[in-house]
Amino acid sequence: QVQLVESGGGLVQPGGSLRLSCAASERGFSILTMGWYRQAPGKGELVATISSDGSANYADSVKGRFTISRDSAENTVYLEMNSLKPEDTDVYYCKADIWNSGAFYIYWGQGTQVTVSS
Repeated sequence: QVQLVESGGGLVQPGGSLRLSCAASERGFSILTMGWYRQAPGKGELVATISSDGSANYADSVKGRFTISRDSAENTVYLEMNSLKPEDTDVYYCKADIWNSGAFYIYWGQGTQVTVSS
């Protein structure tokens, strides 16, 4: 069972920055796409995704402020968030699409709270 372990959330003032990290607990499979969503899994807003070839996709609301990256060797994805706004306050969830032993799986992290407030 793969687990996605998130870290990096917290409280920051408007205009500040945070960096979220999400690491898969296991190795030996192919991670196709990794991404960040906010609000509950399955109902949330896509924030950013990054594919195995490094192609990134962003929500219009975060373009120019957030940057997603991944370390494929470490099965880790990062979200650098700059110029944060109060409306960015939410629970951020990591998602990974994994191909393993001939089957496709979707995994979600437990969520990390981001609060932007003065």
